[in-house]
Amino acid sequence: MATTAEEVHPVDEIPPPRQLAAFGLQHVLAMDAGAVAVPLIVGGALRLSAADLAYLITADLLVCGVATLIQCVGFWRFGVRLPIMQGCTFAAVSPMVLIGTTGGGLPAIYGSVIVAGLAIVLLAPVFGRLLRFFPPLVTGTVILIIGVSLLPVAGNWAAGGVSSKDFGAPRNLALAAFVLAVVLGVQRFAPAFLARVAVLTGIVAGLVVAVPFGFTDFGGVADADWVGISTPFHFGAPEFRVSAIVSMLVVALVTMTETTGDLIAVGEMTGRRVEPRSLADGLRADGLSTVLGGVFNTFPYTAYAQNVGLVGMTRVRSRWVVAAAGGLLVLLGLLPKLGAVVAAVPAPVLGGAGLVMFGTVAASGLRTLAGVDFRGNHNLTVVAVSVAVGMLPVGVPTVYAKFPDWFQTVMNSGISAGCLTAIALNLLFNHLPRRASREAPVLAEGAQPASTPPTA
Repeated sequence: MATTAEEVHPVDEIPPPRQLAAFGLQHVLAMDAGAVAVPLIVGGALRLSAADLAYLITADLLVCGVATLIQCVGFWRFGVRLPIMQGCTFAAVSPMVLIGTTGGGLPAIYGSVIVAGLAIVLLAPVFGRLLRFFPPLVTGTVILIIGVSLLPVAGNWAAGGVSSKDFGAPRNLALAAFVLAVVLGVQRFAPAFLARVAVLTGIVAGLVVAVPFGFTDFGGVADADWVGISTPFHFGAPEFRVSAIVSMLVVALVTMTETTGDLIAVGEMTGRRVEPRSLADGLRADGLSTVLGGVFNTFPYTAYAQNVGLVGMTRVRSRWVVAAAGGLLVLLGLLPKLGAVVAAVPAPVLGGAGLVMFGTVAASGLRTLAGVDFRGNHNLTVVAVSVAVGMLPVGVPTVYAKFPDWFQTVMNSGISAGCLTAIALNLLFNHLPRRASREAPVLAEGAQPASTPPTA
């Protein structure tokens, strides 16, 4: 007779409190740099004061935590109930900066964000029914693209951060290499539990080295408040402008495509495959979180691919670990001083850990593709062209600079560009009927095909 423990899926297991806290903190540190980047970029473009920027970051961390709890724990038809971290999507940065700097300001941004969130909730069941168009050929390709497209992010962190004055300095890369070496060493030689928090161990070791060598400044910690509560519509009542709403609806379609790829990737890694209903539930949670973002002074939310890599690398599949990370984010959002401590982690430290995490996502895509049949079909073409299209905006960021804004919003994201290409090519080569002249002749039972001379 099976025991209760044997009947619990690894996704639903609850680790002991000490492990839960350590694993959760690891997820928070892995995504924190990306989480605070969006409010910093948008707030900086709108020339907000330092106090308003701090408020945006605090609000973002709070809603990140709430959104993660909705996605992992779930209620009714909201939440995929997988280990998924939620954070602000970078796909919305350019449209939001455009909306905010052309006279609309933050109220126009938040009005469009609220409408986009409601649209995602309504469209979620439609996307759920599209899951049949994501066979292993498409999912493996998308997971591969997610991982490879994130590697430049890790590279920029390792070099010191894009806006840093000493970008590319040898000492930055040396610190990143040290963190990478610690992560690999812990994974290879440490006991099983410590190996599962290899990223956290590497980040802590990196901080121990970074502080005495002046890599980071904790001056912002002293200036931060101990307690801060985000109130609805802090920057004014939302404004609903048609042009802003249209551009944000395009972003919504992009984020839904990206989230679909991330949810499928985590489903593959955890052994709990995403079904049409659970996909719709996950997207619906994205929509609700985006609405909350518009109400509580932050931005659209989506699944964070950084943490997909962490799940694959550590093989810790419990959704309650990520729920604990969501709880920590809520705490950081309510206690700005703690948030300032996490934000002080230097970029090279995150870069060293990111190289392992994002590479793990790409390797997971290759593992999925290993089960795909590439003989006597066009599957290799599907993968090749999809990866090429997905990597184009990553390698050449200005390649679509002369195209319309809506086109740039879709195609400047390597993940959405590659995902849409993989779906379209799979339909073209594997679902549309072929012409009779190209079909192989039907042979009678026991008959042998006619021999043909070899071609050059």
